[in-house]
Amino acid sequence: MIYLDTSVALAHLLAEDRTPPEALWRERLIASRLLEYELWTRIHARKLAGSHGNEVRALLSRVAFVELSVPVLTRALEAFPRPVRTLDALHLASMDFLRRQGQVVSLASYDDRLVEAARALKFAIYEE
Repeated sequence: MIYLDTSVALAHLLAEDRTPPEALWRERLIASRLLEYELWTRIHARKLAGSHGNEVRALLSRVAFVELSVPVLTRALEAFPRPVRTLDALHLASMDFLRRQGQVVSLASYDDRLVEAARALKFAIYEE
């Protein structure tokens, strides 16, 4: 299962220089519910809801979501092996929750700090 970070989703939606391979979209994708909020916030900030709204909804429909439940939020309050930003802590806590449920999770991210923290937690990184 591939944990989809917002950086990869935005790169796909906005056709940035670095975009995920088509093979990624055939994988089983999962993310924190936070992904939905982060995507819409960035799309609205760029005033792209009219031109990209359907594409955002289509992308989100491909993803299974981990809710920001008490176990996830509690884990986010604990220390991480590397300093992390708040939203990264929530993503990492979601990944850790999945692992504790017996899931094998790889991270797809273009965010170097998040990748470094995920590696420190012994998560595999999805390689293009």
